[in-house]
Amino acid sequence: MSGRRRRKKRSASRRTAAKAAIVLAVLYAALSIFSVWFVHHPKSWVDRHRDALPRFVSAPVMWTGCLIGDITDGLGLTGHDAVYEYDEEAPSGSVLFAGAPVRTGAPAPDDVVILDRGEFVVGWSPSLGHPLWCAYHVAKDARFADGKRPDFARDRKAANCPNASAYAKSGYDRGHMAPNHAIVSRYGTEAQKKTFLMSNVAPQSPSLNRKVWRDMEHRIADLWTARYGEIWVIVGAMPSAAGETIPDTSIDIPDGFYQVVVAQEGLDIRALAVAFERTPPWSEWAARNIISIDDLEKLTGLDFLSELPDFIQDPLEAELPSRLWPVRKTDIFKQILMRFK
Repeated sequence: MSGRRRRKKRSASRRTAAKAAIVLAVLYAALSIFSVWFVHHPKSWVDRHRDALPRFVSAPVMWTGCLIGDITDGLGLTGHDAVYEYDEEAPSGSVLFAGAPVRTGAPAPDDVVILDRGEFVVGWSPSLGHPLWCAYHVAKDARFADGKRPDFARDRKAANCPNASAYAKSGYDRGHMAPNHAIVSRYGTEAQKKTFLMSNVAPQSPSLNRKVWRDMEHRIADLWTARYGEIWVIVGAMPSAAGETIPDTSIDIPDGFYQVVVAQEGLDIRALAVAFERTPPWSEWAARNIISIDDLEKLTGLDFLSELPDFIQDPLEAELPSRLWPVRKTDIFKQILMRFK
């Protein structure tokens, strides 16, 4: 074969390869756009339509949509938030943004005792043997380095508080409600010790405690404070409907957990809620568990942000955001890396 014919053949091969690459790029772009659109619907809609699709279709759609969508949401390019204007300034430095959660009925028990820890507040339930809820405030700037983790300890001031060994061999982690990292980085080691009291702990599955729950905690403490300033959080447990307890104890095993996050920029209040099942998949994405505060109140029997006037509370709690909050452009790589920690 002459050199000229070989060059023509190589040139044709290159053109074919280039066309194939373009086609693949277009197909991937189309898959990404469709997948991101798909996962930004409400959870009930996504679950229904995902289950109706063959696995070989739904799996790449969900994986691509969650992965790409997390980045585009973080950059503020996709999704929307619940943000409403309010004509009062934020309660700077206060643990509670608009009051403690108020019981409205079941499944919330009626025996909650408020334990004020200074840097956070615990709504302790003696009948459950763990907090029903906990509220904490995260200042914008971290002032302390994370140090050695203290040992867990029984809280002698909380009625029916279990011993530190009560979860041993149960399959459940001692899940922090007020998080270790956010508290120690803002308030130091003395405050950190309080988070290791068993009155600040509830049974969490490892796939929750070590993945999506931790992801939310670090977004709040490390990314969202940098973008929005101080943040207020209410976390809590949804008691077992079947009355399940850790064997040989009276400690309730919650059916699920939630977080309500609030920030205020100027006069704009921004609110977000997520609710997780007891044992989510290790691969779960926090953004797939966004819920309106109104719907969360129905699930928990609690009224959140009860001290806000109705004209702001009603629309804010009815709104269903479609994304986790964006971060600073310079922090997007930190957000991506969090997924792999």
